[in-house]
Amino acid sequence: MVIKYTNSERDLLARLMRAEAIGEGALGMLMVGNVTVNRVLADCYTFKNITTLYQAINQNPGGFSGTSSSLFYGSPTSKERDLANRVIKGEYYHPATNALWFYAPGNKACLSTWYDQPLAGQYKNHCFYEPVSGACNTIH
Repeated sequence: MVIKYTNSERDLLARLMRAEAIGEGALGMLMVGNVTVNRVLADCYTFKNITTLYQAINQNPGGFSGTSSSLFYGSPTSKERDLANRVIKGEYYHPATNALWFYAPGNKACLSTWYDQPLAGQYKNHCFYEPVSGACNTIH
């Protein structure tokens, strides 16, 4: 386990992963989970006071747009819980390994930087961005 969590927070993470990336399959959902866990671990930018999954998911401003999706509501499935458990336990997937941000550009290509942060890579419809070198403590 790379962060402390409650079962309620694990379920919240599973719901967020579903809302943000269900159309991108398990791997896309795992990458969303990576970004969320990274925000708890990062002690930089707008994440300095984020120490729990609950805070990371409900951060305002700067949180996740998936929390306003109908897919965010309702209990997670056992598969979604399993995916959340995997990222909480420290599984990481490139390009989300060190990413703190992502977005889906629609039919456009990923920008090389987003809010001055470099592109780490793209997976299906999501572009992942990591902090500039030296801006944050090592995330993991």
